[in-house]
Parts: sequence; C-alpha cells; structure tokens
Amino acid sequence: MNELPIIDRSVFPFDARGVAKRFRHAAIFGALESLEEGETMRFVNDHDPLPLLGQIQQRYGSQIKINYVAREPGNIVIDFTVQLNAQEPVPAEPAPRSAGGCGGGGGGCGCAGT
Repeated sequence: MNELPIIDRSVFPFDARGVAKRFRHAAIFGALESLEEGETMRFVNDHDPLPLLGQIQQRYGSQIKINYVAREPGNIVIDFTVQLNAQEPVPAEPAPRSAGGCGGGGGGCGCAGT
C-alpha cells in the first residue's frame, strides 16, 4: 500500500500572524537560519510579503527556494526550502518601492521594505 505520510517532519509551520510586527522579519530570518538542507518552513500570513521576499532573495540567493502554496487575499502560504547546493538563482518578484513595506502600509507587517 502506498500511503502519503500524515506528518512531514521536514516541513515546519511558521504563522507570521501571531508575531508582533516589529519582530516579524528578525523571527523569520532566525527560523530560516535554523533549517537544515532539504527542510522547509511553511510560512502563513495575511498579506503578500513582497519586500520580505526581496530581502530573502538578496540575503540567501538561491539557497532558499520560494514556492507559493496559496496566494489569495488574506491567505498567503509560502514554502521556503533550504537548498544549499542550488546552482541557479531562484526568481522572485521585485519588491514594490512605493508600498512602504509588506502589506502596502495598510496593516501589513510594518517593515521598511529595505
């Protein structure tokens, strides 16, 4: 019998909605840096964190694979997977400069988008 595992021990949930805005990016970077090769952080948020994605790409390059699982208003789920031996850069959408931070300044995470 070929059954799917109920729990994938290489995927770790991270719900950003429960983290205070001023600590979110530091907490996310800390969580990413605690992952090992092949492990995934499943990030959940209420807005699309485009500035954060730009920061992750700039900081880690192709070592963190970014994959949207869900991308709907109010429900964003992104898998960040560690791939230390990746050869090609992973394309990510550029962060909008006029937004002022994640969520466009309207209740987002409050980052500066830099």
